[in-house]
Amino acid sequence: MTDKHDDKGNGYSDESSVVHNDEARRGGYGDTDVFGHEEGHDIKYKTLSWQLVAVLMIAEIVSNGMLSLPSSLAVVGIVPGLIIIIFLGVFATYTSWLLVKFKMNHPEVHNMGDAGYILFGPVGRELLAFGTVVFAVFATGGQLLAGQIALAALSDNKLCLMLYTGIFAIPTLICSFPRTLDGLSWLSIPSVLSIMVAGIVGMVGAGTHPEPGRTVSVAESSSFYTAFISITNPVFAYAGHFMFFIMVSEMKKPQHAMRAAYTLQSFATTYYAVFAAVVYVYIGNSVASPAFSSLEPKWQKAAYGIAIPNFLIAGSLYAHTASKLVFVRLFRHSRHLHSHTVLGWGTWAILILIMNGCAFVLAVGVPIFNYLIGIAASLFAAWFTYGIAGMFWLHDAYHIEDGFSTWTRKWFQSTLALVTVVIGAFICVAGMYVTVRSIVEAYDTGEVASPFASRRQYQEANEVVLSNSTSSPATMPMSTAQHLSPSSPATLASNNQGRRVRFADDYAPSVLSLRLKLGPRQRPTMVLKISIYFEHGRLPRVKVKTKKPRERRRRQYVPEEE
Repeated sequence: MTDKHDDKGNGYSDESSVVHNDEARRGGYGDTDVFGHEEGHDIKYKTLSWQLVAVLMIAEIVSNGMLSLPSSLAVVGIVPGLIIIIFLGVFATYTSWLLVKFKMNHPEVHNMGDAGYILFGPVGRELLAFGTVVFAVFATGGQLLAGQIALAALSDNKLCLMLYTGIFAIPTLICSFPRTLDGLSWLSIPSVLSIMVAGIVGMVGAGTHPEPGRTVSVAESSSFYTAFISITNPVFAYAGHFMFFIMVSEMKKPQHAMRAAYTLQSFATTYYAVFAAVVYVYIGNSVASPAFSSLEPKWQKAAYGIAIPNFLIAGSLYAHTASKLVFVRLFRHSRHLHSHTVLGWGTWAILILIMNGCAFVLAVGVPIFNYLIGIAASLFAAWFTYGIAGMFWLHDAYHIEDGFSTWTRKWFQSTLALVTVVIGAFICVAGMYVTVRSIVEAYDTGEVASPFASRRQYQEANEVVLSNSTSSPATMPMSTAQHLSPSSPATLASNNQGRRVRFADDYAPSVLSLRLKLGPRQRPTMVLKISIYFEHGRLPRVKVKTKKPRERRRRQYVPEEE
């Protein structure tokens, strides 16, 4: 059956790369795949095994999101909280299956923008591509803030928080430079190990130093506003589906993609439930978000220090994803996609710099950035992880199979797909409501810091200002995006026993410099020098210089004349 979008043309550059007819599908996956047949190309994308894809998925999703889960249990109680975590894990597995099935039916789909074109035409393509880039950049910024609080905890807050973010942004930028996910997949292995070990260290630290007089609730009654904020923490802790199409597109055998998805969801669901329960049982209702901040200082430093590689690689994956979407859109079906060209590498370098630069500026310059992540998560992640997956099944059941009769014949699957769409819409609307309300309350209570504020050290002994709120940290309103940015300036105050903390402004200007060689290792095509200048109360200045590398002159052996 011919798809309804056949008359519109497809793809990004020439409106012909997204194919919808049965004849193309019968031609085989590789004939219509976004990267095509890669024999003889310099840069090969389809190199990932399903095991490496599973590692990439875990490194991206199982990150600082789990650090907000114990505080969710403190709001709704341990029993409802664990039920929600497990249910959402099973539900995310189902939506993963829908996404992979849609990808198998449409090999030409590389990202959510391609999928949006199939569903809604050019408008859907632009909207979902824009949402993917925005959410990926915001998620990168969230990981930078996670790295910021980790470095601050390790050094006892002796430096400016903005400088901590800049220090963490440099390795994040470097790790996001590989053109293929294969270059990041091996880095993801220590990333996964680091978050596993960090979580275990956190649980051991909570168990060896439990909170005296703690209160552990089986179930708690709370308002819709407070309860839904706590629920959104596990909802968005599973929010990584927007990268699935890009990852599957770089697999050697995409038909094995569900093996990676099953591995991811099994690990994430089990690990989330165990970590949240253990930490909450030993810390009680006073547990903070992020949970590592509730540990004894030495355990807190150990947990944050071990988790740093995970924060770094997760941020790199998000920046890589945003850059890859735009890069493939620009150069699909061109030689620059698969060859070492100056234009190709130059464009890739600029995209990586832009995505990481935007994430850095947002993280250090926007006081309500953690709330903005909540808005982005509500607008886009709610649909990418849940709602739009139901639309994928309904679309293919109608256009690939027998139309409306397929919906009626497979009534259970049709109903489940519709429920998925409704749940995605509900999370989107409710998440927007609680996030906007949290922003208003943050401004009313004075918790919002000034833009690009330079903070060097805590001065709690002399300059502690009691918050107007008398709520405990567990019951204070939290942003829907705390799982992405637990360390933002706005949440640092609310998690510090209900106090706002002032900082000294005696930070001197500093500069961070980075020199990169782009292209093949033996013959790089470009040398890139990036310098970031920090100055108190001002927007960081970035200088970028490029030049062609010098050709190495090989010394020729000249025999001595006799």
